[in-house]
Amino acid sequence: MTQLIGREHEMAIFKDALESNEAELIAVYGRRRVGKTFLIREYFKGQIVFEVAGMFKGNLADQLLNFSNQLAKFKKEPIEQKPDSWMAAFLQLEAFIEKQKSKKKRVLFIDEFPWMATPRSKFLMAFESFWNQFCSKRNDLVVIICGSAASYMIKNVVANRGGLHNRITRQIRLLPFNLLETELYLKSKKINYTRYDILKLYMSVGGIPHYLKQLDKGKSLVENIDSLCFKKDGVLVNEFDKLFNSLFENSERHQLIVDALAKKNKGLTRAEIIESTKLNSGGDFSLKLKELIESGFVSEYAYYQNKKQLSLYRLSDEYSWFYKKYIESNKGLGAGTWKRLSGKRSYQSWAGFAFESICLKYVQHIKHALRIDVVYSTNSSWFNEHAQIDLLIDRDDNVINLCEMKFNDGPFNITKAYYEQLKNKVYQFKESTNTRKNLFLTMITTYGVTNNAYSNEMLQNSVKMDALFEKL
Repeated sequence: MTQLIGREHEMAIFKDALESNEAELIAVYGRRRVGKTFLIREYFKGQIVFEVAGMFKGNLADQLLNFSNQLAKFKKEPIEQKPDSWMAAFLQLEAFIEKQKSKKKRVLFIDEFPWMATPRSKFLMAFESFWNQFCSKRNDLVVIICGSAASYMIKNVVANRGGLHNRITRQIRLLPFNLLETELYLKSKKINYTRYDILKLYMSVGGIPHYLKQLDKGKSLVENIDSLCFKKDGVLVNEFDKLFNSLFENSERHQLIVDALAKKNKGLTRAEIIESTKLNSGGDFSLKLKELIESGFVSEYAYYQNKKQLSLYRLSDEYSWFYKKYIESNKGLGAGTWKRLSGKRSYQSWAGFAFESICLKYVQHIKHALRIDVVYSTNSSWFNEHAQIDLLIDRDDNVINLCEMKFNDGPFNITKAYYEQLKNKVYQFKESTNTRKNLFLTMITTYGVTNNAYSNEMLQNSVKMDALFEKL
């Protein structure tokens, strides 16, 4: 097995499935290019006795022919009669498995499962029968069904109310690499960027293994981003449309929500998204928003004291945000585009918000760095018409950490003007909430905070970017 970066939790699940004394049905989902197929193939190398992948936008005939051809490949002999239905196709697969003899568990891998479920094909019904009537009665099979369309996988597989109800024995939502895994992956490719540059890279493409794979070790970060995102044939120039079209049917409304969130760095409430997109506020909007959340593109952040109507939604997929901010409007401008754009003051401002977004994903790392991870706490945001706090940690030990996040190329200097802003934030929060807890102002920065009179007065804690790279 190839040395895999990270994925310890997922591999532990696979290991348990192989060692169990019963049939296992594992659902694996996660966004396109996150490495689902690679992980499954590498971990189960030599144990997969049948593998097939759904065909994007293929019709029933296309899918059945593909299934039949794959079965012939694994049987190493032609299929005498091509199946004309999914029931017939799975019966042929059953016959193939019955003829095999093995004392070890065997793995069946169905990739891009949602693409096989074409309209009126009865695919899901046939698969339910295949699992319930055949696989579940054996103790020598691990069946893995995998898909990029998280909304389909959750609704029709994980939360299935029909024949697959409570049949999934294990589930994995495969996430992008975190910062530490990204650093380790780059080192495995002999790319030795500083953590500051890794953060900037992460802001642009996130921790998507397929995107990171395209980096050239002989290029600077600016040159690599230029090649991937702005040159005519760059891998990520047109990735956004492919991404959304492959994940969501009729993705126009999903993209309207993404467009609205990409324009508002601090996030939007549900009502503000509806106002911005002009979409109806009914069940279809709720479904689209939920699908974006389940697929990892949007995150919901609770408002202090759980005022649901004030929860903020932020675009949390780094590549999508970077695409909307920079790639979409600068396609085809050629080499040197990113060097020019990244030198502008507007990029420094956007990078600050992008860093905030990353920090919001790493709250547990921040708590660990503050040594408060053993204290029960809740995370939320707070704002009124005069101030906004993107992250506050409300602790059971009578303390609330009010967190400020700043991305800078050196130690961050608290000026008199910023000192006044901080004082106002603390005052506004205290007056608005009437809290009696101790308020600890906490700075999360790249290289720390310059020691001066303002920092000495205002700050109780400071966390550097290295904390976000820690292995918890």
